[in-house]
Amino acid sequence: MPRLQSDLSTPSDLPLRGRATVADVISELNKHDGKFATREQNVADFVKANLEAVTDMTIAKVAEAANVSTPTVIRFCRTLGCEGYREFKLRLAQNLAVSQQYLQPQHSSGLNANTGTPLEQILGTLSSTTAALQAQVDADVIATASRALTRCRQLVVAGIGGGSSMLAAEAANRFFRLGIPSVSVNDSYLMQMRAATLGPDDALLLFSSSGEADAVVGAARVARSYGAATICIARTGSLLTSLCDISIGIELPEDPDIFKPTASRLAYLCILDALALSVAHEDGDQTRENLRRIRASLTAYHGRIGPQPLGD
Repeated sequence: MPRLQSDLSTPSDLPLRGRATVADVISELNKHDGKFATREQNVADFVKANLEAVTDMTIAKVAEAANVSTPTVIRFCRTLGCEGYREFKLRLAQNLAVSQQYLQPQHSSGLNANTGTPLEQILGTLSSTTAALQAQVDADVIATASRALTRCRQLVVAGIGGGSSMLAAEAANRFFRLGIPSVSVNDSYLMQMRAATLGPDDALLLFSSSGEADAVVGAARVARSYGAATICIARTGSLLTSLCDISIGIELPEDPDIFKPTASRLAYLCILDALALSVAHEDGDQTRENLRRIRASLTAYHGRIGPQPLGD
């Protein structure tokens, strides 16, 4: 039998992360709007008009403001997939913490004559982001990381999510060309498994814009416990930067325009390129031979002999 709201007395009683019946109560509220029972619709109308205020209100205050009983408020919460009012408030507060910029039209200004063309906007953001990047990254840390990569027997590169996964795949693509056996991983379970196979002669390179992703942090702990070199490119002061042997920490501002792709992923790519360039120069003769072989194999494959990029 479902517990009443009053039974949820401690935070530990709330549904565990990843096991909640509903994650987005705002979407549920919109989906059920106009379909609630009459008294519940009164609660819905009040909540929609006072989203932020409700997160600080007691169930009695909400019931009074909506001119309904407290059991009606509880039934409203359960219609949305929550066990009671306490869970509803928690979910609503979580949603609002990350959703305000998507709920307010003024945050999505779009294109106009004052902001320039899409290309000009992207290049402008990239310019400011790379300027911030250059002011933060220590060249000595890049050199230290490149030496660790040059010495490793094999390299595992890992990242979770769209940007970090893309960066991990690109890193593996870069470093195998320089003679380092490399593989990229973006599956959370496989990440732990790969990390467990590494030893003192190996390296784990991790990308994480937050530096807090459980899978990435877990992989760093596992690899380090077996003596592998752990290197990360992540947010300054994050858990991941505190765990890794070599940390390249950066804190980059994001554009408030929610329609604009994040520029930080390109800044991370710049760091990757700097690492690849530094690694290439660590053993220039071997790198040159690797690239020559790759080019010769491609020429034999497609027959073209004109200038073509090998690093990409």
